[in-house]
Amino acid sequence: MPLIPEEPQIHESAQGPRATPASGRTAPTPRPVPGPRPAAPSRPGRPGPLRPTPPAQRTPRDVAVAKPAPSGPAAPAASTPAAATPQIQLIPASPDGALDAAEEAVDLLLESGRAPGDVLVITTGEQHPWAAHELSFGEASYWAQHDAGDDVFYADASVAERAAARPVIVVAVNGGPDAAAADTLPLALSRAGALLIVCGDPQRINSVLGAGV
Repeated sequence: MPLIPEEPQIHESAQGPRATPASGRTAPTPRPVPGPRPAAPSRPGRPGPLRPTPPAQRTPRDVAVAKPAPSGPAAPAASTPAAATPQIQLIPASPDGALDAAEEAVDLLLESGRAPGDVLVITTGEQHPWAAHELSFGEASYWAQHDAGDDVFYADASVAERAAARPVIVVAVNGGPDAAAADTLPLALSRAGALLIVCGDPQRINSVLGAGV
């Protein structure tokens, strides 16, 4: 059973606001919509959230007298809720256009309030230009930026297992062997905390995943 239908209407069910593309840029069809996210942190130079006013101190007259607990068997403890499964979104794209689609997804995530450090981008084929540039200064510097966790991080499939989990993971199926996608997609699903976005050819993605996810 395919993971995701190929009809473009799949994106109409995604939740969240849609951002208007910047002038001069052509909006891809369809674009991803960010899933659930924590409140965006305040940016440098902007005032942070106002602290709530502390409650007024009550007099002893206002304090209710504690009642003894009723006798009888203790109520059972509430069960711990199961971990939430991340939302999965598919952006149809050719191998040549998958990286551009992933960039558009990242732009929309940031415009909607996602913190840059929430996002990890994985490529199955050619490296993202940012990753190639940063690796030219050495792996130590490259992975130090990953560990800092304060910006979008880009990694290819060969090192994706070393990357830590993040709330949002974007996978660009931009070429490479089928084994790269077969290994990367389940890994990305297990590491995504809230949202997994996959940019690529739906037929190839479904043929790789089958009913495995």
